[in-house]
Amino acid sequence: MLGEPSYSINDLFAQLGLASSDAAIDTFIENNPLAKDEELTESKIWDEKQRMFLQEEWKKDAVWVEIIDELNVRMHPTA
Repeated sequence: MLGEPSYSINDLFAQLGLASSDAAIDTFIENNPLAKDEELTESKIWDEKQRMFLQEEWKKDAVWVEIIDELNVRMHPTA
């Protein structure tokens, strides 16, 4: 992994064009919980550009995938 960039959830939100402070991210996640069977990359909360980015990065298992997975877990409330 030498030479690969390391991204945080703050970087992901900035990449998606969303407010990227810790407080803004917590508020976004709190206000947009996903249903148990709702896929993060298919949610209606994203605009087309955001959705395409998430889907492409997830599909190619790119450097963003760990952060996208973290977001996915945080947006699905625990039962």
